[in-house]
Amino acid sequence: MQNTSQIDWDIILDNIPPNANEATVSSKFIPSLFQGLGFGGGDECPQFNTGRGADCVDFAARRHKPGESSFLFSKTNPYLLVEVKGRATNAGARINLSCGTPAYRDTQAQIIRYLLAPNCVTAQWGIITNSTHIQLFRRHGKIVIPATANLLIKKENIHGIISHIKQLIDKPPRSLSICIYNNKGGVGKTTTVINLAAILRKEGKRVLVVDFDSQADSSQSLNVSSGEVTLSECLIDTKLDIRKAVVSFSVTDRNGKTAHLFDVIPCDNGMDRFINSEFHASIQRGIKRLRDLLNIFTYSYDYILIDCPTQWLFFSQSGVYASDVVLIPSKHNGLTSLHNAVRVIRDFIPEIQKERRDGGPVALPIFFNGERITEHSRRIAEEEIDKIVSQNDQLLPYFRPKATKGNKSTFIFHLPAYASVANAAFVNLPAVFVHKTVAEHYLGLAKEYFL
Repeated sequence: MQNTSQIDWDIILDNIPPNANEATVSSKFIPSLFQGLGFGGGDECPQFNTGRGADCVDFAARRHKPGESSFLFSKTNPYLLVEVKGRATNAGARINLSCGTPAYRDTQAQIIRYLLAPNCVTAQWGIITNSTHIQLFRRHGKIVIPATANLLIKKENIHGIISHIKQLIDKPPRSLSICIYNNKGGVGKTTTVINLAAILRKEGKRVLVVDFDSQADSSQSLNVSSGEVTLSECLIDTKLDIRKAVVSFSVTDRNGKTAHLFDVIPCDNGMDRFINSEFHASIQRGIKRLRDLLNIFTYSYDYILIDCPTQWLFFSQSGVYASDVVLIPSKHNGLTSLHNAVRVIRDFIPEIQKERRDGGPVALPIFFNGERITEHSRRIAEEEIDKIVSQNDQLLPYFRPKATKGNKSTFIFHLPAYASVANAAFVNLPAVFVHKTVAEHYLGLAKEYFL
């Protein structure tokens, strides 16, 4: 089988007309794309039925082992989906697939919908391309995130692009990194981190909690202390092994038996110094450093949860930079938290995306955290959200996640408040382990977004 280094991409790109329609791109570019990614004969299937109505993705693929039926024959358990667009429509109108364009947003929505469709539950990767642009997406549970930036294809970079995509799909990461953040205090960020970690553990997932808040609320709530090395030391000294900063959060039952629940990288006293911007110069790569440190855990955990403070400074910028997705708790009876969520989605996350240049992180729809929702408070919140989305329709997916052209749903996931959640912190135990109702609601949160 040929690899990407043996493909003459110069000739292939020269043979694709500037006004090539979808059929031309599919015939002149896609076969070489699959070949460069290491797929052989019979590994690809055109017009694969996703199982969601009449939806068909342009191509699906899965490598088959010797003795196995080819994917083209079996048409089961796809691994990679590819949605193709033309450089132009059949009528000759140019299709601009660069970021932010209507064509890009529509195609991105397509590949996400296909990856989450019933016949594609085994698919971990999706590609959108028109042979001028190309982008890879990764699926993790119910989440689909960019795995690369939306890249402009040129003769001088096509080898590197295809090689990088191949490396990713050949060794998919295990973890999803989640930063729980809102630029507003009192929305229950730490409580969400701890109980989400616990419920994911109850669902059989391996979880790492990173307390990247100098106030150390997560560490104190779990009553965990620093490991062999500290997080603050690892931020400064690149020779230290961050794995030695990991400690176990365990509980002991009535019979004296200890059970490991999840792992934690605690906050330590040395983190206080980084509140002062004068100390940031001692951290190589600044806000990128935390992501660098956590990369080693990519294949060790199913979920990495990052707790960080409210103010948009070093700690929170680092937490968002290190994440794949940002989960945004808000309050239905605190309109300020809604507008702060807007700032996170509209300003802060794009700021980090511009810095990272790989399409991440991605904002998830907001959820209401705590407080009983009365009909009056619900109406006020809905009116405020209507104002928000009317001023910027690109915020609709984050504040009206289930709304469609034919369905004006105002649904926002709500996590009710319970005194037992706050009280559990005093006994250093996540509430989901001792209160059935709390566990049910946090399981609902996990299923709404992740499982």
